[in-house]
Amino acid sequence: MTTAVDTASRNRRAIAMLLISNLLGGVGVASGVAVGALLTERLGGASVAGFGQAASVLGAAVAAVPLARIAARHGRRRSLALGYALATVGALTILTAAVVDQLILLLLGLGLFGVAQAVNLQSRYAAGENAPAATRGRTMAIVIWATTIGSVAGPNLSEPGDRVGIAAGLPELAGPYLFSLVAFALAGLALAIGYPRLTRPTAEPTFPGEVTSALAPVGALAALRWASRSAVPRFAVVLTASAHAVMVMIMVMTPLHLQHHGMSLTVVGVVISLHILGMFGLSPVFGWCADRFGAVRTAGGGMVLLVVAIVLGLVAAGTGGGGVLTAVALTVLGLGWSGCVIAASALLASTEEHVRVPLQGATDAGMNVAGAVAAALAGTILAWGGFTAVNLAGAVLLVPAVVLLLPAVRIAPAAPAAPPAR
Repeated sequence: MTTAVDTASRNRRAIAMLLISNLLGGVGVASGVAVGALLTERLGGASVAGFGQAASVLGAAVAAVPLARIAARHGRRRSLALGYALATVGALTILTAAVVDQLILLLLGLGLFGVAQAVNLQSRYAAGENAPAATRGRTMAIVIWATTIGSVAGPNLSEPGDRVGIAAGLPELAGPYLFSLVAFALAGLALAIGYPRLTRPTAEPTFPGEVTSALAPVGALAALRWASRSAVPRFAVVLTASAHAVMVMIMVMTPLHLQHHGMSLTVVGVVISLHILGMFGLSPVFGWCADRFGAVRTAGGGMVLLVVAIVLGLVAAGTGGGGVLTAVALTVLGLGWSGCVIAASALLASTEEHVRVPLQGATDAGMNVAGAVAAALAGTILAWGGFTAVNLAGAVLLVPAVVLLLPAVRIAPAAPAAPPAR
């Protein structure tokens, strides 16, 4: 018989393993991503340099639903460990491609490498399943926050990794993927050995009128159809894709905007670092807000921050570059993304059991696809109308979430109910 003490101990162990794996996964992703475009350019030329990032994003999108299906049937332990195993194979494939000078093999490896990002995203849902409703938001946010350390440390390992790779006889720019390979392998090992074995993900629903369903888990499309008929899950799905598309649309064009106005690479690096800090650094604060004031209201606050970032970006575009103002805008953009994604994740973690995991996987797939499309369109929009047009396009991308916010506010509780006394 499982006691409350056993459950609490198991949950603490699960959260600890998720923190460790997310830290290692963040290091692995950031270490490789920092040189991915450069390695792609070396093998295929400048015209295909962007394909490397596109392959990684596509890999994350394609992996999201299958990983969620495995989690629903066999538990998060197997799903997350398998994801890191695939990412490890991806890093090894990239190293092989660099040695044999094969672009197609490199893109295949980068696609598998992108699975690590899908695992990092799904780790937040696993955290929510190991926390009571009253603290679910902050628990998920703390696991997301662990990615901050990896995201900051990873790029700083690129140069040492390159030196290690060259010393080991690898071509230039391949070395950082050695660090990625080790980081992914250790993350997967930590989950495979340390994450508690569970029959399947569980968490109590918190929306009014919901009951825990005894139905078998459904597929991703069926889960999306279910969400389309319910205001709060529908809002969470759309907000996740919309906020991510807004962030990617503006973020990927900011370095070009700054360089077009004479800013140095050092300035560009500082601005992007501030943006990443905004994305992850205050995630525990947004998690606390979701628990204290309600996830829908926290999502509304995140959307307000996105609007503020867009307005600041428009002002910066109209003032001949505005390096400082652009930095502030991009930092606020990261904060808005964080508030929206954490709040939407808390909402998705509170849906009915038979749709919860497939809906989470479908949402992450949609999130990555939306980001890829936004990135693909951003360059054309910048060339057509400059940074002003990019920010206006970001505003348009936010409209669907704004439209769905009011119906969600009417239904959702102010905050998750505390667990009943036993």
